[in-house]
Amino acid sequence: MNVLFVKNLRFLDTTLRDGEQTPGVSLNPDQKLEIASRLSDIGVDVIEAGSAAASDGEREAIQRIAEAGLSAEICTFVRALHGDIDYAAECNADSIHLVVPVSDLHIAKKMRKTRDEVVAMAMDAVEYAKNRGLIVELSGEDASRADQVFLRSIFSAGVEHGADRLCFCDTVGLLTPEKVAEFIPPLAKIAPLSIHCHDDLGFAVTNTMAALKAGASCAHVTVNGLGERAGNTPLEEVVMALEVLYGYHTRIRKELIYPLSSLVSRHTGVPLAVNKAIVGEMAFTHESGIHAHGVIREPSTYESVKPEQVGRKRRIVLGKHSGTASVEAALHEMNYKADEKQVKEIVKRVKQLGDAGKRVTDADLMAVADAVLAIECKPVIRMRQFTATSGSHMIPTASVTLVVNGVEMTGAATGDGPVDAAMEVLRKCVGDVADIRLEEYHVDAIQGGTDALVEVTVRLSKDGKIITSRGARTDIIMASVEAMIAGMNRLLRDRT
Repeated sequence: MNVLFVKNLRFLDTTLRDGEQTPGVSLNPDQKLEIASRLSDIGVDVIEAGSAAASDGEREAIQRIAEAGLSAEICTFVRALHGDIDYAAECNADSIHLVVPVSDLHIAKKMRKTRDEVVAMAMDAVEYAKNRGLIVELSGEDASRADQVFLRSIFSAGVEHGADRLCFCDTVGLLTPEKVAEFIPPLAKIAPLSIHCHDDLGFAVTNTMAALKAGASCAHVTVNGLGERAGNTPLEEVVMALEVLYGYHTRIRKELIYPLSSLVSRHTGVPLAVNKAIVGEMAFTHESGIHAHGVIREPSTYESVKPEQVGRKRRIVLGKHSGTASVEAALHEMNYKADEKQVKEIVKRVKQLGDAGKRVTDADLMAVADAVLAIECKPVIRMRQFTATSGSHMIPTASVTLVVNGVEMTGAATGDGPVDAAMEVLRKCVGDVADIRLEEYHVDAIQGGTDALVEVTVRLSKDGKIITSRGARTDIIMASVEAMIAGMNRLLRDRT
């Protein structure tokens, strides 16, 4: 598709500033540096590393990132205040994202100033920052609700006073593609223009793409769409939309998208929506018999993006919608050999599990297959006893006695909570036999109330092999232990 984008579109990633403003998210300097390093590796042009005026810890993080020798330009958010700009310079930032309110609502109600006063503050800040050797991106806050004549005048004045770049901020997500087509072209003629969108009404990606088509040369984004309220424009979605839908080469290392997404989710504690585009758990997961059958034969039948392109793998999961093809594929991957009659019986039992409202894991399928094929599965691990303790003034601790290949083993471990401690002690006890890693942990309450039955699903890996397993109890700790032991047994099993 021929669409006129500017040459060499750029990405400013603000995960470490706007993304960290997600309620409940707080990153320490080590976490910020690790994320910044991954952002640089993936190929973003500018990393907005934080707000230098926020705290001592924030300044430490920005300085460490600035001095880490990353290929990306390091930026910090500042207000139109000399003190903020001084902090930015002292942290050795390359550039500042100088944000000034431009809508009458923000000028009058938030700042309690006049337009002329805001213009004077902005021009003074631009000049002061340039004198301190900083690249300046002058950003109009709430630009989508501003008088566009006034916005153009403050942007033009900013460039005359030394601003290097401009940014149109859709602060509360009120832009539409129609407004973008009207507002962006005249601003893009003044200086290189960025677009910064919020997703309050679900239009962040749409408006960002429209702005890039209308002449903006840089997209402000966050990993996983993190940000205040409904979040910001997701990096991964804009990159893949440009690459796949418009055939535009972004220079972003797409195979690093999912590892980066997982890292940010882990450090921020914000889980990914399972149905999120590109990086959600279900983005490349298939259950429906028709879809799974098609994908097995030719992936492009039901996938617009190859999972390998973004660092993912395709998953065929089983349930009541599964057909013979997906069950046969799963059995083949697990090295089972079943004839047509046996496969038919396995499919029947898998559907029965699905009809009972159960998530069919790899361990479930293996148990069904073992039963149908009359295979005896000798458990490698048997649990003799398990204890977990936790409280307001004690370190969560778990102890366990296992019989592993006939040898009794007792161990103990601490963790962030009793479940974490339980997972760790089980891994430690089988450590001499195999290195089993917990890749994912998921819990669902099957019914309401404090006595709810909970279902825990774990994803374990060993030597490149991955398996899912589940446990269901009213006690979340015991459900977790049950899921872990079932999964570890399947990874270590000795079939006879």
